[in-house]
Amino acid sequence: MDLNFLTIVEAHKGLLAKQFSAEDLVKACQAQIAKTEKLNTFITRTDDLALEQARKVDAKIAAGETIGMLEGIPAGIKDLFNTRGVRTTCASRILENFVPPYESTATRKLLEEGYVLMGKVNLDEFACGTTSEFSFIGPSLNPWNPEYTAGGSSGGSVAGVSAGQFYYSLGTDTGGSIRLPASWSGCVSLKVTYGRVSRFGVTAMASSLDTIGPMARSVEDIAVIMQVIAGHDPLDATTPDVPVPDYSADLKKGVQGLRIGVPKEYFGEGMDPEVNTLVRSAIKEYEKMGAVITEVSLPMTKYGVAIYYVLVPTELSTNLARMDGLRFGRQPEGEVKDLIDYYFKSRGQGFGTEIKRRIMVGTFVSSAGYADAYYKQALKARTLVCQEFENVFKEVDVLMAPVVPMTAFKVGENLNNPLALYMADILTLPANVAGIPSMSLPCGFTSKGMPVGLQIIGPHWSEPLLIQTGYAYEQAMGWKDMHPKF
Repeated sequence: MDLNFLTIVEAHKGLLAKQFSAEDLVKACQAQIAKTEKLNTFITRTDDLALEQARKVDAKIAAGETIGMLEGIPAGIKDLFNTRGVRTTCASRILENFVPPYESTATRKLLEEGYVLMGKVNLDEFACGTTSEFSFIGPSLNPWNPEYTAGGSSGGSVAGVSAGQFYYSLGTDTGGSIRLPASWSGCVSLKVTYGRVSRFGVTAMASSLDTIGPMARSVEDIAVIMQVIAGHDPLDATTPDVPVPDYSADLKKGVQGLRIGVPKEYFGEGMDPEVNTLVRSAIKEYEKMGAVITEVSLPMTKYGVAIYYVLVPTELSTNLARMDGLRFGRQPEGEVKDLIDYYFKSRGQGFGTEIKRRIMVGTFVSSAGYADAYYKQALKARTLVCQEFENVFKEVDVLMAPVVPMTAFKVGENLNNPLALYMADILTLPANVAGIPSMSLPCGFTSKGMPVGLQIIGPHWSEPLLIQTGYAYEQAMGWKDMHPKF
């Protein structure tokens, strides 16, 4: 039995049947990490902690106690989540030695469930990027072909899941940061409704768009993780007290009669022909399973990138103001003349190029004399995007489209071309702007053997429907059983 490529559900059943131990799972993951080290997945390893946590679970099983679905299952956590006593860097030199004194709500819930932490995994600095190339340790590489990036910003998360280094990960999605890399690296991810999962203890990028979501090998695993992390949190005022449903209840209900909208704007100019073919083939499979397919129009889609790259840099520049070397962050190297010089050197030495670019853009578009022309206009356009989605969901139950118009970039291919990197998010950004949930689901491989993802978008709080919809296709096609070879 290959322990590395089990799903969470399969691993849980194996633990209950005593086919293997939680310690066996950890050691299998550690061996796989060593074998695939070139993928550059981890920023901080927690090998000793993982073994300690696993042995506690094994002791419970030996004593005949019941265990939860995630108990004893190894995970990698995006290095944006505060983990008490474990270094949290946000992939930035400005925080490279920061050890938080408290736990984020999402990881605290996992701890209470008995999860096993393999370590903190790679990302673009402060989650700003498409390829994880803006990390201070360099990019995470794609398990299907290491000449390509795993994607970003959650590159380490998807590379580790796809490569069998751990079974699942938590990441953040502000504009596609868990869906894009999941599409490029061949795993499942879910961007949740804004406020569905607490962001307390997770370093903010753009507070009005940030969401927390899971990445795993199967849709059923996504349901298991959501059952643990979803819900209201008094420490996060953006989490409404909306009841948490049973995410697995309708898993096998099928898609007979499901109304699927296919937005024509999501299949526009510049799309890779193979991506187009694979996604449309997936939609046809849904039609064979009894779904009703309708073409719809979302004309505001073309403004998504412009809206996003005004709002996000504005919020980012505000959120990162605390990283000044005094309240947070490294102290500057060399002599300092005065306080202003201290700030310049601390931030100049600590931040990477993409963060500096976004801070400058955000400060500019929100400054006096320019806020009316840029920031306030972007807010108005955002309202129109929200209204457009509300109207289309009166006609259909879910939308289906590609996650990304193209497959993974080669390492370094667009590192000096910010516009190309920004445009890669064109199909994921609208869901973040509107605050609605969206799933990335493997739907095949190109002629070069690179994964492609299908995006399923739903109205607010429709995560159970997305899980039900994704599961039907996954069971019909079996893409989750495909794994990269090493």
